[in-house]
Amino acid sequence: MTELNDLLNQAKHVVFMTGAGVSTASGIPDYRSKNGLYAGQEAPEYLLSAQCLQREPQKHYDFVTKSMIYPDAVPNVIHEKMAEFAQKKGAMIITQNIDGLHSKAGTPAEKLVEFHGNLTNVYCQKCGQTATLAEYQQDMHHKGCGGILRTGIVLYGEPINEDNLRRSLAAIESADLLVVVGTSFVVYPFAGLISYRSLHAKLVAVNKQRISIPENGVMIQNDATKEFSSVNVE
Repeated sequence: MTELNDLLNQAKHVVFMTGAGVSTASGIPDYRSKNGLYAGQEAPEYLLSAQCLQREPQKHYDFVTKSMIYPDAVPNVIHEKMAEFAQKKGAMIITQNIDGLHSKAGTPAEKLVEFHGNLTNVYCQKCGQTATLAEYQQDMHHKGCGGILRTGIVLYGEPINEDNLRRSLAAIESADLLVVVGTSFVVYPFAGLISYRSLHAKLVAVNKQRISIPENGVMIQNDATKEFSSVNVE
């Protein structure tokens, strides 16, 4: 068995911290790689900002609907194995991803924190009523009141939901193993969560490219799908 498999099955309180690299095997591009969502885009972080939504909602809408919605994407082996650890061993998943694939894989709601929100949670900024993602894709305006619809993702310049932050910190503080998967680990406050871990907690990162982690962490530089294909809940 692999080092990752041994660490996961020896730990009592596992927390997975996941990023866009977890969903690339499901056909959803990451953000910062050479073929990622931001490649070739002028000011992509502005397009995903609260400022853009307020000042130029059409630009924001066009970027989201043309580049970020993948309705046919299904969970891959990483989502599935993490969901199994959540179901059988109480592992917690804190994800930056907005695609909902951890939930689709069967992760219980109480074991999942969607730190940056969820793309499918669409609502009208004017009246507050919800809408479906399909309705959002058809028109950025709410049929009922004419207000501008938006998704439930956390945009640049917006605060993290307080409950999500509280649940994340509680999970990190009680973990004896943190497993960081598929993230460049440069977006804060998500990347800063590991500073709240116990001194006795082990830290493992699984990523194709080497990322910056604390000196006492273990870096597994490999395709996460290969690593998790060799993992089994014991």
